[in-house]
Amino acid sequence: MIHVDKIKKKFIKTLKNKKKAEFYAVDDISFDAKEGSVLGILGPNGAGKTTLLRMLAGIVTPTEGSVTIDDMNFLENETDIKKKLAYLSGNTKIYNSISAYELLKMCAEFYEVPKSEIESRIKHISDVLLLDSFLYNRIDKLSTGQTQRVNIARCMIHNPKYYILDEATSGLDIITGQIILDFIKEEKKKDKCIVYSTHYMEEAENICDYVIMVNKGKIIATGSPLDIKKKTNTTNLRDAFFALIKGDNHEE
Repeated sequence: MIHVDKIKKKFIKTLKNKKKAEFYAVDDISFDAKEGSVLGILGPNGAGKTTLLRMLAGIVTPTEGSVTIDDMNFLENETDIKKKLAYLSGNTKIYNSISAYELLKMCAEFYEVPKSEIESRIKHISDVLLLDSFLYNRIDKLSTGQTQRVNIARCMIHNPKYYILDEATSGLDIITGQIILDFIKEEKKKDKCIVYSTHYMEEAENICDYVIMVNKGKIIATGSPLDIKKKTNTTNLRDAFFALIKGDNHEE
């Protein structure tokens, strides 16, 4: 289980008058993410989703509060934790001068996947994400959607227990987006824990068991998609979000 306890992340920004001001990109957020479930982190661009997920992945250290994964913290158990999780950001860069196959083989070796299992692991992932037609092509020759599928494949190669996915389908065509959503559903069936941030509310209704809505770094609602719609007397999560912020538009 991922346990998040009252985490905050403070940054300094420059105002129009060139003065410096402190602000919290994430402000006092707590939740648990459990195995066999998809937890959606929902909110507009700039709401704090990426900063939150980077703290879950151990890339950014909270200013206050704590993140533990299977009762371990990054300070004392970073290597053990990172073997258990996969992190995908919206702007993850991968080597573009090698083929998708070469990248997956390199990642498998990095994560110490047994040599006897590497080929079968790559074959399975290729089947799941439909990589066969471009598996041996150089990454710089791939489309945006194909590259994102390779990125997801990179995350799968060591069979992680936890997936932390930030805007995994942003900017993708409908077919590639559906392939990724289907992958998330299948990993959930394997008792994996998926934390999935998106500003696509319709996606969240489709795949999330539990939802945390954030705006300006703070939680504004939690619950199943159905619970949140009932609480706000709305028929979809998009309308529910606007009912919750009541015209309080977010700006970075």
